[in-house]
Amino acid sequence: MMNVLFLDTSNEILWQKFTNAGFKCYSNYTSGFPELKKDIGEADGIIIRSRLNINEEFLSYAPRLKFIGRVGAGMENIDTIAAEKKGIQCFNSPEGNRDAVGEHALGMLLCLLNKIRIADAEVRKGYWRREENRGLEIKEKTLGIIGYGNMGSAFAQRLKGFEANVIAYDKYKSNYSDDIVKESPLDALFEQADIVSLHVPLTSETQGMVNMHFLDKFKKEIYLINTARGKIVNSKDLVSAIKSGKVKGAALDVLEYEKESFESLLEQNRLPETYKYLTASERVILTPHIAGWTIESGIKLSSILADKILRVFS
Repeated sequence: MMNVLFLDTSNEILWQKFTNAGFKCYSNYTSGFPELKKDIGEADGIIIRSRLNINEEFLSYAPRLKFIGRVGAGMENIDTIAAEKKGIQCFNSPEGNRDAVGEHALGMLLCLLNKIRIADAEVRKGYWRREENRGLEIKEKTLGIIGYGNMGSAFAQRLKGFEANVIAYDKYKSNYSDDIVKESPLDALFEQADIVSLHVPLTSETQGMVNMHFLDKFKKEIYLINTARGKIVNSKDLVSAIKSGKVKGAALDVLEYEKESFESLLEQNRLPETYKYLTASERVILTPHIAGWTIESGIKLSSILADKILRVFS
């Protein structure tokens, strides 16, 4: 019998599938690392979202551990290299929320281009401003996707009916051009893009990737969408680009000011003026890291993760 420790909540289907497979499931959703050492030591498997960092020290207290399952896409809170050295397999489930992210990114873009948030607020105050809220169409715009994995490809699929020119750059993929997207080098995005959407994981390579140097490379003034990770974008540089007009508008589901768990922001006294500018700007759409957070994705993330693990360990 395998013992599986749940360190974060998940949809009940994950626990059910494990139990049906003969696994013994137990949970600790509140204790910090020092109090968890005994529980960790008894675990053959661990299920986590983002509550804790699973680093080399953590793993040193898990001599029985055979797998780590992340209910979600990003793996930045798991030292996968240290785990691999110990023979521990790591699993995630980006297939579970790619549809949600694709739809949310599209919704944010439509809201931004058509000034829906601004117009809604004005109508509620009794203002009826049509000319001031004239929008833009997606059709015939060039939309550049950076990162063409589960999320980037789901967003591209949802753009197909809008008759946009969709191009995508992925440093680690090739030969993915089809009737939905055209594979392009990064230089082509800098040259052609009207709208840029980020779909890369947070790594040492991508942290702070979107900075002033990066934004200055775009030939056109652009709209920026980020449904990936907040720390990919240097917020201070983004604000400077918005003020200068280089970035005409931004749709941000994630911010670099989130706590590591993504459940809340940093304390108010630690939030800089940059954050205050973003929240006050009419050219910015903000949501609280919910792009992949639908009723359906909650089920799919857990179900897909369970199936992946059970294919190996049942």
